[in-house]
Amino acid sequence: MGTLALEINNLVKKYGNVTAINDLSFHVKAGEFFGFLGPNGAGKTSTISAITGTAKIDGGEIRVFGFDVMKDYREARRKIGLSPQEFNIDPFATARQTLDYMGGYFGMPVSQRKSRIEYLSDRLGLKGYEDRPFRALSGGYKRRVVLARAMIHDPDLLILDEPTAGVDVELRHDLWRILAELNQQGKTILLTTHYLEEAQKLCERIGIIYGGKLVALESKEELIKDGKSIEDHYLSYMGAERGQQVNGVTN
Repeated sequence: MGTLALEINNLVKKYGNVTAINDLSFHVKAGEFFGFLGPNGAGKTSTISAITGTAKIDGGEIRVFGFDVMKDYREARRKIGLSPQEFNIDPFATARQTLDYMGGYFGMPVSQRKSRIEYLSDRLGLKGYEDRPFRALSGGYKRRVVLARAMIHDPDLLILDEPTAGVDVELRHDLWRILAELNQQGKTILLTTHYLEEAQKLCERIGIIYGGKLVALESKEELIKDGKSIEDHYLSYMGAERGQQVNGVTN
């Protein structure tokens, strides 16, 4: 199987009496581009919060490159770069300030932060925008800053939650190119997206979550070998799961 970047075993997450994640298990291999799909409320964000250690888990375990995210939080978190869907960035801070602060959070010395910011600005097309306030940037450039922030400490696992939401088609394709290049150079990526063509374009394997449970886990080749698209299969799984819930049948 090779080195595992992410191992999730029998994960359970509850909010009061509501079970958001119910006995979830899957793994992501080192160097893999993994798609994690599902409708709103399916449990994707709760899973990401559990992986990054920002949410207490109620059962099971999660390991990032062998480090338990609860017992070895600091080591596990250093391995992860998170690009969240929300723009949780000081709107008055510049891109440079945002990246410098995050680099400091991860203990990077000043000289290393400066060189890394220059590298990421060039790599992600932020040259000329580094000193503009975040609020003055377009949606596409805000997405680039959020991605750069996730990459500042050169993590081994990138978790991207809707990384192209709200950007135009040209910028989306540009970001696809950047992400594909990162993966080709060995970066492990876990992607959530509602753009199913994005998952079909980028991902090697795809897991589909619904109602806190994994309802499908296949390689892209297996999913599309019948000539149907990822979207066709996704809608089929969603229809089947909704039908089971309506009929009172549990998975």
